[in-house]
Amino acid sequence: MPCIDRSDLGLLLLRLGTGGVLAAHGAQKLFGWFGGGGLEGTGAAMEAMGYAPGKASAAAAGLSEAGGGALLALGLATPAAGAAAAGAMAGAAAVHMPNGFFAQGGGYEYAASLGLTAAGLAVTGPGRLSLDHLLGHTVNRGWMVPVALGVTAAATAVVVGARNKRVRKAAEGEQETLFDEFDE
Repeated sequence: MPCIDRSDLGLLLLRLGTGGVLAAHGAQKLFGWFGGGGLEGTGAAMEAMGYAPGKASAAAAGLSEAGGGALLALGLATPAAGAAAAGAMAGAAAVHMPNGFFAQGGGYEYAASLGLTAAGLAVTGPGRLSLDHLLGHTVNRGWMVPVALGVTAAATAVVVGARNKRVRKAAEGEQETLFDEFDE
């Protein structure tokens, strides 16, 4: 067996860090842990953001984040795990896009960073310090990378597109005040 090299250690650190953050983020949505809203609170927030139905959207996002994050941290089913997490983060980025890039202004910086890291791990693979390696890469085959990323990209495009359509339609119903009324 070849020696573990620094790229394996680097991939382990990326997987543990990114996967751990995503798993915790998803647990907020699913279980209300770490100050999260759980399915009820997150579902109401998702509905307000244009994702409908809200509770089902919260469950899907929570499972993608918690499940994808946990699997990334373990280095198991890395293509599917990374794709699922990246898709959830693309959905989050769509919500924050109108606020610009930087997170301090409510932008999509954080979601984009997590999503791109997850996608990068899906493409690169988990390294030798992983369950995928231990299990002979039975759920980490080369053909799985484009399939997982392609299916996730298509599903994300449909979900985010439907959300954007709902948001636009709701905005069309609101009309800005053209002239201020004031008494003289």
